[in-house]
Amino acid sequence: MTDFLPINKTECEKRGWDKVDFVYVTGDAYVDHPSFGVSIISRVLEAKGFRVAILSQPDWHSSIDFMQFGKPRLGFLVTSGNIDSMVAHYTAAKKIRRNDAYTAGGKAGKRPDRAVIVYSNIIRNIYPDIPIIIGGLEASLRRFAHYDYWDDAIRSSILIDSNADLLIYGMGENQIIEIAQRLNNGESVDTLTDVKGTCYAVDVRNTPYIGVEVPSLENCIKFKQEYAKSVRIEQDEQDHIRGRAVRQRCGSKMVVQNVPMPPLETEELDWVYSLPYMRTYHPSYNALGGVPGIEEVEFSITHNRGCFGACNFCSIQFHQGRYITSRSKESIVEEARKLTTLNNFKGYIHDIGGPTANFRRPSCAFQLEHGLCKGKKCLAPKPCPNLISTHSEYLDILREVRKLPKVKKVFIRSGIRYDYLLEDKDDTFFKELVENHVSGQLKVAPEHCSAAVLDKMGKPHIEAYIEFSKRYFRYTGQINKEQYLVPYLMSSHPGSTLNDAIELACFLKKNHIRPEQVQDFYPTPGTISTCMFYTELDPYTMEKVYVAKTPHDKALQRALLQYYDPKNKQLCEEALRKAHRYDLIGNSKECLVQSSAFNRSSNNENYRNKYGKSAKRNAKQNKKR
Repeated sequence: MTDFLPINKTECEKRGWDKVDFVYVTGDAYVDHPSFGVSIISRVLEAKGFRVAILSQPDWHSSIDFMQFGKPRLGFLVTSGNIDSMVAHYTAAKKIRRNDAYTAGGKAGKRPDRAVIVYSNIIRNIYPDIPIIIGGLEASLRRFAHYDYWDDAIRSSILIDSNADLLIYGMGENQIIEIAQRLNNGESVDTLTDVKGTCYAVDVRNTPYIGVEVPSLENCIKFKQEYAKSVRIEQDEQDHIRGRAVRQRCGSKMVVQNVPMPPLETEELDWVYSLPYMRTYHPSYNALGGVPGIEEVEFSITHNRGCFGACNFCSIQFHQGRYITSRSKESIVEEARKLTTLNNFKGYIHDIGGPTANFRRPSCAFQLEHGLCKGKKCLAPKPCPNLISTHSEYLDILREVRKLPKVKKVFIRSGIRYDYLLEDKDDTFFKELVENHVSGQLKVAPEHCSAAVLDKMGKPHIEAYIEFSKRYFRYTGQINKEQYLVPYLMSSHPGSTLNDAIELACFLKKNHIRPEQVQDFYPTPGTISTCMFYTELDPYTMEKVYVAKTPHDKALQRALLQYYDPKNKQLCEEALRKAHRYDLIGNSKECLVQSSAFNRSSNNENYRNKYGKSAKRNAKQNKKR
């Protein structure tokens, strides 16, 4: 049957179902598109012969919604949706968001805070003996004791707080297939302790002494060094080739993470993306204006998974992993053909990408047998000598899709790693990217210019961005197009001092860059950067890290990145005075802000007497920059 999966009892009856195998509870509106995890997992189960009902954004104030399908034959699946429910609700400043892109009409407040915990405990109260399997980003990134930005404290594993039986981490297709088939064969959920890519909890007396143990919840709460150590080990064991099982004591329970499930092979990915997705939101949302989250991805194609870029502030390496797997050219082109048949297709494919658009293959041959290197990055601070950079296969796919009837343009919007692109000795892809795949502006992510900050981010140094921008504008000029670069920038990342923010502001001024938006660092669960934010330690060196934590300190750094905005003048001047950078206050072209209260030319003698050599030294250093 080609249709949406049932979202209520009536739709089950229309299918002739008197009982379902699984009820899939999600904090998102139901969108049947392969960019949504709920859609993929439910279609995978359907393809394997299981009956799945979708319980979307249930009212958590009562048990009525959770009982509408009756007790499922095999269990409940629970997720907060495509993103963490706390991130969905709150900004980096902990202010309540007004909108929710994953809810019909963009309306906020349709899911609870900590949705996985809330949903699972309601189900456990209604059906004490039913298997509950949690997954998705919220569960995956909170599988161990973790720092929670909103509580400003270490929280226990979400597996413990949710009272669930199993936690699926990472991309869960093969995990859910194995779990469903074994439950269907009569196995008890308590015996499913050997499924790769899952976590389970047992009484500490029944601890399986396998793999490696990280510091306990109690020790992580008491000692920041212990928490930093636990994060480092957890990150290092996520490789599916060399990764070990990881266990952590949480009170009287031992949380056990089995070794990672290997990523899907090309043939498996092709199968997953060939399933009969409706590629839009459920029609019940039409009256509410639809679901905004579909707009950016409706005509986009995912061609890869994983990211060996592994930025410290990004959760992808802890969720999808660093290993790259890709779909076949034939699968991608076939999906593009499907897009051209949709009624509202206007000729534009918005993206052929993934976590990083221009990754198609693992970064080197070594990892195929040994896994990715522990504690090292493929691209930062400089590209590894063993890196293999080629875009020939990706370029071939883009060319093939461009030739399809009805396709006017194919854009790349999911992000280009320009440092990886620069390592490709053949610039054919670079030139065709500029000529054919940019929608007026290309968004890239240098994030900062300070080498010290970029090292804490796990990003390449700014020289790579400078070289990329030069070539980008050279190639753009050669084809007589007016196109721009839009750099993503981040303020207040761990390691960024006020002087680093000033350095970035000067870089932006010198290069005539005026960012319209600046992202404050957001300490989301499961990242190395979040560990640094909380502990003020680098988990890989245990060295102290400066962290701007107060709202005012963050505001000073953020304002400097938009120094040209009159509303930021007061904060910028305060920041410059605090850093003793009086050379940047005044009327000269090098200055970031003017000041009516401080006129350097008319108070030259007072300036010299008060600030002396330090002011001259700062001015001299700034000119060198």
